[in-house]
Amino acid sequence: KVVKQFAVELGKLAEKLLDILCENLGLEQGYLKKVFYGSKGPTFGTKVNNYPPCPKLNLIKGLRAHTDTGGIVLLFQDDKASGLQLLKDNQWIDVPLLKHSIVINLGDQVEVIINGKYKSVMLRVLAQTDRTQMSIASFYNPESDVVICPAPALVDKEAEKPIVYSKFMFEDYMKVYPEVRSHKDHGIHC
Repeated sequence: KVVKQFAVELGKLAEKLLDILCENLGLEQGYLKKVFYGSKGPTFGTKVNNYPPCPKLNLIKGLRAHTDTGGIVLLFQDDKASGLQLLKDNQWIDVPLLKHSIVINLGDQVEVIINGKYKSVMLRVLAQTDRTQMSIASFYNPESDVVICPAPALVDKEAEKPIVYSKFMFEDYMKVYPEVRSHKDHGIHC
């Protein structure tokens, strides 16, 4: 019962973040939530990650470099050992541990809908030699039948803000993602 209520509250937080993003970008309030809805509503799931210690780091990387496929990820990090890094200017940067905080990642689908205004960052988790790491990731994603494309309000027909991404179904993206997940180019550009 407690876990279900926790998930409900995280879903509300994800939707509030989408509304804040809409406001920031000048989109109609609720636009991103509507796009994610599809025929059955957005999907929301939570995953607990456990990374055991590895004394021989050359044998394992942790969690491979990737971008998050969906909408918004709410990540609760281990407060003792993170290992979470993001790629910025071709350099891996440690994401600092902040007690009682949530790391918020925008996923590939949000990047497309907002026409690249904000990016879905490349992430990885490095294994630790001496301690187990844990994290909890909650994913707010579009329904599989949703058509993903840049918001018309963020595209200028005079090409000041050209369309950066092609239109596709989220379900189709999830089928090709395993082949392109570790590349900077997600395979979704026009």
